[in-house]
Amino acid sequence: MPIYEYQCQSCGHEHEALQKLSAEPLIICPACNRPELMKKISAAGFRLKGGGWYETDFKSGTKKNVAGEASASPVSTPAKTCAGGSCKNT
Repeated sequence: MPIYEYQCQSCGHEHEALQKLSAEPLIICPACNRPELMKKISAAGFRLKGGGWYETDFKSGTKKNVAGEASASPVSTPAKTCAGGSCKNT
């Protein structure tokens, strides 16, 4: 079940609700009890990754992770050092 975000147009209260896709949107604000609650449009706050079926079962060959690498080892990136307004990779 998805988590929907709502915001009251009257008092500004923000509310999250776990609801079925077929459920009617909430309209009563839990903070001020007015029928001013509006559903916000937002993106999901998570990403499915790891060794589950959604990650590895339908990929072919050595392409077994999101990045398409043969192993799941983390990729290191150079650190940036900034001093006096200029930045450089280290």
